[in-house]
Amino acid sequence: MGTFLSWNCRGIRSKLQDLKGLINVFNPVCIGLQETFLSSNIPLKLRGYNSVRKDTATGSNHSGGVCILTSNLYPSTPLTLHTSLQAVAVQVHARTLVTVCCVYLPPHDVISQQDLDTLVDQLPTPFILLGDFNGHSTLWGSDVTNSHGRQIERLISINCLCLLNNDEKTYFHEPTRTFHSLDPPQGHTFFRCDGIHDPEVP
Repeated sequence: MGTFLSWNCRGIRSKLQDLKGLINVFNPVCIGLQETFLSSNIPLKLRGYNSVRKDTATGSNHSGGVCILTSNLYPSTPLTLHTSLQAVAVQVHARTLVTVCCVYLPPHDVISQQDLDTLVDQLPTPFILLGDFNGHSTLWGSDVTNSHGRQIERLISINCLCLLNNDEKTYFHEPTRTFHSLDPPQGHTFFRCDGIHDPEVP
């Protein structure tokens, strides 16, 4: 089906060369970006890709923001989401039609379980949910479980999601010089297919 990337870039404007490098290596169908730090008056153009964004409010400190970049090689359509969460979604035809949603949950925001469930209810299946949920849980290799982690556990259980993460150490924390498993800021990936599971999707 192709490659789908998710990256908490913590400011995409200063990391465009890194992004182009990832594209050259992986040729992804879609790229989900969290913490883009963009506002509506700041353009984001990348040759060969269309973008769907939800930016931070003008006048804020420009933290947060999400974006999905979709390759022009694959037909895609943005989806309208009715949510206050930082989330965007597209449907892309990469051998089969799949919905891709990118989410960012700030670490100190109080998020209602209903908002998360309502978001998932709006996503046509099969879907891939990419994002930085700032959730720690022993389910995916964290030493502790925090409130966002418990919410994600419930989201998985209630909505029959498949967690594609494992406890592999993939992030190097420079200040402490230690490796961490996949949780903030790296993100989470979920998949749901109501029907035949395509093993190439992940």
